[in-house]
Amino acid sequence: MRRLYRLLTRWWTAFALAASLALLGAAHAFERFADLAPCNLCLKQREVYWGAVAIALVATLWHLASRGSRGTPRIAAFLLAVVFTTGTITALFHMGGENHWWSLPAACAGGGDVDLEKLAALAFGAGPTSRPVLCDAVTWRFPAGWGLSMAGWNVLISAALAGLSLLAAKRPKDARAPRP
Repeated sequence: MRRLYRLLTRWWTAFALAASLALLGAAHAFERFADLAPCNLCLKQREVYWGAVAIALVATLWHLASRGSRGTPRIAAFLLAVVFTTGTITALFHMGGENHWWSLPAACAGGGDVDLEKLAALAFGAGPTSRPVLCDAVTWRFPAGWGLSMAGWNVLISAALAGLSLLAAKRPKDARAPRP
C-alpha cells in the first residue's frame, strides 16, 4: 500500500493528466455515439478538465525533464486540487439544478456552440430548428432509472481527484525524492 501511495504521489500529474483525458474522451464519446448533446453547464465542466490537462501536461513534462529527481511539483498538485474542486462545485451546481434543489440561471436554457452559418440559415428560414439542451433535464442516469446523472458522477469523480491532488501536494519528504 505504501508503495502504491509513493507511486501515486510521485507521478500524480501524469495520473491526473490521464484521468482528465479519459473523462474528456468519455464525455465526447457520449456526445458522439449516444447522441447526448451537452448543455451549457456540461460544457463548463469540460472546461475544468481542459484546464487540468494543461496544468498536468506542463507539470508532467517538467517532471520528465528533471528526470523525476524531485517528484511531482507540489505547486502543480495544489493547482490541480483547486481546479478539481472548481469542477466539483460546478458539477454540484448542475446536479442541484437537475434535481430542482435550486433554479438555474437563464443562460442554462440552451447549449452547444454558436454556428453563424446555422444562425443565418435559421434567420432566413432555411435552417433546421433544433431544441436547445436544457441544463435541468437529465438525459442519462447510471444505474438506469434511479442512479446518478452525469453531473452526479462528475461530482464524485472531481471530488476524488481533488482529494488525491491534495494528498500529492502534502506528501512526506521521503515520497518526493527517490531512495538511493
